[in-house]
Amino acid sequence: MAKPDTRRLDRAIQQSTRDLAAVQKREMGPLTGRERRALLAALAGGSVKVARHKSTKRADQQVETAWEAAEIRINAEILALQTERQRVVNEAAATKAAKKSSGWW
Repeated sequence: MAKPDTRRLDRAIQQSTRDLAAVQKREMGPLTGRERRALLAALAGGSVKVARHKSTKRADQQVETAWEAAEIRINAEILALQTERQRVVNEAAATKAAKKSSGWW
């Protein structure tokens, strides 16, 4: 029996890891539409506050919350992909063990 085919999952894990690194560098590429809208709304609200010489504490907090939410989402994706990969590997190992134990010798 051949090794389990995990290439698709490995590529997805690598892509998600790159996305996580990009989000940690504060790049907007890997963000979803909802996350981008939340981030841009917070930035726009903060810029209005700056123009009016008011405190931007709430807007800054919203921006940080949006980035943290994106990091949490991508971490959850990576964990789910790793769990699925491990399930595929375990399933292939169980199949191989069952095939070996059912032999005549």
